[in-house]
Amino acid sequence: MDSENPLGRFLRARRELVRPEDVDIPPAGRRRVAGLRREEVALLAGVSTDYYIRLEQGRERHPSAQVVEALARALVLEEDAVAHLHRLARPAPGRRRRPAARRERVSPALLRMMDGWPRTPAVVLGRCLTVLAHNTLGGALFDGHTHSRDLVRLVFLDPDAREFYPDWERVAVNTVAGLRAAAGVDEEDPELIAVVGELSLKSEAFRRLWARHDIRQKTHEIKRFRHRLVGELTLEYEALTVNSAPGQQLIVYQAEPGSPSEQALSLLGSLVADAVETPHDPMSTTTDPMSTTTKDSSA
Repeated sequence: MDSENPLGRFLRARRELVRPEDVDIPPAGRRRVAGLRREEVALLAGVSTDYYIRLEQGRERHPSAQVVEALARALVLEEDAVAHLHRLARPAPGRRRRPAARRERVSPALLRMMDGWPRTPAVVLGRCLTVLAHNTLGGALFDGHTHSRDLVRLVFLDPDAREFYPDWERVAVNTVAGLRAAAGVDEEDPELIAVVGELSLKSEAFRRLWARHDIRQKTHEIKRFRHRLVGELTLEYEALTVNSAPGQQLIVYQAEPGSPSEQALSLLGSLVADAVETPHDPMSTTTDPMSTTTKDSSA
């Protein structure tokens, strides 16, 4: 990824997504560019066209906070994208990057807390949305896929992703936006470069969505799953930041009380418990994927 002009790349990508009618610009015949023209963004933001062109081209890199806010309004940015634009305009100086060889590890106290939720699926995600740890039910929720422990690769590379996620298109958009939010402005992170490089080569859908520069933190959402063992599940999740480990997120899933999804989740818990309690024949060459559950994937 070219890191020479992140502000300009972001502005250009977001400009191309705004339709003239979104900002009350009347149609004026055939348009040769996707989205808004540069001079239209400049007019909406109250800056000169020359100044805006310098921003996109990287000849001007540090617009004032007032200009950033004006650009955000012109480009119809959501809250997370506005915050990202401010960070691009005022990057933190001298920040040292995490060494590439260092692995993200999950606090033992957090693992114990998750273990205390036998009826609540919970996973800990790293900065590139890999599953660093999970409790038993959290592991069972995503079990059975080629990329069960990597939510980005699960969405875009797993052969049964569209079956597992009935609302795959929405999940795909939110996953890429969440990956950008988790990565922040550090596009030189070696792990991020590897993930984006692989997925850009293997998935046209990922490549198209990454080019949009959508950015949206995981907070809370209702998500549907079609689980291979218990069928349809509609779960609401909450994403909580782990203050003791910057970049990690604790994702907790819940079903509406008394709903069919709660019954299905209870059934899944029973199946997991039965699988754990069933003695395993060490001579057998067939292993039930739920017979062992990795609590800390970073260990």
